[in-house]
Amino acid sequence: MNSWFNQKIWKLAHGQKLELGPKSLIMGILNVTPDSFSDGGEFIDLNAAVEQAGKMLSDGAAIIDVGGESTRPGAEPVSAHEEQDRVLPIIEALAGDGRFIISIDTYRAETADLAIRSGAHIINDVWGFQKDPEIAGVAASHDAGICSMHTGRDRQKDPDVIKDQLYFLGNSIDAIKRSGNSENAIVVDPGFGFAKDPPENAQLLARFEELHALGYPLLVGTSRKRFIGHYTGQHAGNRDIGTAATSVVARMKGGAVFRVHDVAVNANALSIADAIISNRLVD
Repeated sequence: MNSWFNQKIWKLAHGQKLELGPKSLIMGILNVTPDSFSDGGEFIDLNAAVEQAGKMLSDGAAIIDVGGESTRPGAEPVSAHEEQDRVLPIIEALAGDGRFIISIDTYRAETADLAIRSGAHIINDVWGFQKDPEIAGVAASHDAGICSMHTGRDRQKDPDVIKDQLYFLGNSIDAIKRSGNSENAIVVDPGFGFAKDPPENAQLLARFEELHALGYPLLVGTSRKRFIGHYTGQHAGNRDIGTAATSVVARMKGGAVFRVHDVAVNANALSIADAIISNRLVD
């Protein structure tokens, strides 16, 4: 069996951990925003958000990723205070339930710190821990799990998609490690859709296995992205089948964690990929 699927332990805040490698893990997306591209406004209410988290858990999610600011192109930025007002009550409610592993989707050190104190276990930063210089230190102070994402926004990219990944995420990993974070805390995300056109996204998926050169488990975030609509002709709310196809492709190339809106569809698709992997039908 390929070493991509060997067991690795992802160390998280509050003494929690997850096993990566032999079986795919799903991170369910819980956007508590009015303007996210496919589910904006659906889960702003606390009760609706908690209900959705419970549904995702029962459908097979291992992690609930809570985000309070839309990252779609052209979205209006929100203040740290507004972001925190959106996410902290939900994180506190989920943490109080006791069943959830919780990720906070933020690039702000202050929000990350408050979220971990409220019960979150993972910091998921779409700017690769490079926008706020304090956020890596916050992760280290809490022994938090880390998801560091690649982005091409606000900078000149290398025309080779993999070279650009290795450059940007290499810098992220250096900053994370300099702040004292454990090697076992780090997962990296190639950032599908973030300043990447459809051919770049397709090429990134086709060459996904080359990302193992980074030496860390890989998170896949293709869910309902615009490039899936480009190739399927479907609008954002009808891209879950296309998402599941990309999840399976990435899983067979060694993806470990899958950040998705529709947990059930992707869990079903990934169960087939996992069965093939477990039967050693992968080189």
